[in-house]
Amino acid sequence: MDGLTKAGLAERSGASSQHIDQLVELGIVNAQADGSFRPADIQRVKLIEALESSGIQIDDLGRAVRSGHLTFAFLDLLFSEPRGYSGKTYRDLCAEYGWTMEFVERIHEALGLPTPRAEERVREDDLQMFPVGQFALGTGVPEAGVIRSLRVYGENLGRIAQAESQFFHTYIEVPMLSGGMTESQMLEVASQVSPQLREQVEGLIWWLYHRHQEHSIIEHLVSHVEEALEQAGVAPRRQARPPAMVFLDLAGYTRLTEERGDDAAAELAASLAALVQRESQRRGGRPIKWLGDGVMFHFPDPGQAVLCSLDLVEKAPEAGMPPAHVGVNAGPVVFRDGDYFGRTVNVASRIAGRAGPGEVLVSEATVDSVSVEGVRFDDVGPVELKGVALPVQVFRASRES
Repeated sequence: MDGLTKAGLAERSGASSQHIDQLVELGIVNAQADGSFRPADIQRVKLIEALESSGIQIDDLGRAVRSGHLTFAFLDLLFSEPRGYSGKTYRDLCAEYGWTMEFVERIHEALGLPTPRAEERVREDDLQMFPVGQFALGTGVPEAGVIRSLRVYGENLGRIAQAESQFFHTYIEVPMLSGGMTESQMLEVASQVSPQLREQVEGLIWWLYHRHQEHSIIEHLVSHVEEALEQAGVAPRRQARPPAMVFLDLAGYTRLTEERGDDAAAELAASLAALVQRESQRRGGRPIKWLGDGVMFHFPDPGQAVLCSLDLVEKAPEAGMPPAHVGVNAGPVVFRDGDYFGRTVNVASRIAGRAGPGEVLVSEATVDSVSVEGVRFDDVGPVELKGVALPVQVFRASRES
């Protein structure tokens, strides 16, 4: 990218030419030999503006830079492709796309971004929001649907970004400072590591997103195929003893981890993993995937699935974990790339969501397939489950006294 004139730097950073002169005079921003400025200076000017708005005096920043206690050179590494402001305001683009400013504000709120004003210029990288939104609206998705989808992206990607910063501070910056580095030295060294780490994380997110996306697409397609077969009057061949899918969740997991922090969450996950591996293998089952606050299992024998579920809800509190609640469903499943799909899986997950702390709920199909001693099944009745067209007959499993 070519160098910027003073006017160009001011335009793209949102500052005045006089402010750029002041930053040059203080040694915070430096012109190149030909008098031009580097694109990286865009981010430098924007950071200084943020520091000033927080109450830090620009003269104090200049003194810290001249004394060698502070440097902004790390920004060159952190933001190799800085984004400035475009020449268009939000009002301009609303007129161009036929959007209301209220819709734009709702988009930003859903994404977890600051709400803009109509007269503000749009950042260069934020320009892509408009054609994406227009495409979604053009497919017939209502504005409310667009907002709801964006909220999912905003909340989850925001959490990932925050977790990255916490990870970097704890495992990269703190050890450097503890080793005797000054803040300025630490920022210089950490900034050399950050782009490499960020590149790896971005690749990881891209790969993992596509893995999860593929799973969701296959899961969705399987449900449509099953629905089409049902409409055609083609029922799946009934097995004498079909496999069982089990979903276990920990009650109050989210609240507990928020109260106790990330370290407690990691310890809790490790304890759950150890308990799950031990008990499921003992009963001939296998944990398929971890779901944050729970686990999905596959059992060839539905009777063993019920026994393992009872073991787990009994032993979870003994292991210092919150109460567990479990859902079990038996029936045909589709296996692909190490994962299981289909209505049997979906119903098991929904049943788990209806179970209370310390409770094991099972489907009628599970009860019909089970032949084990020492277990009783109490009829809970037909239950409405989210995403399931017809009520499902559910039973509560417990040990016979």
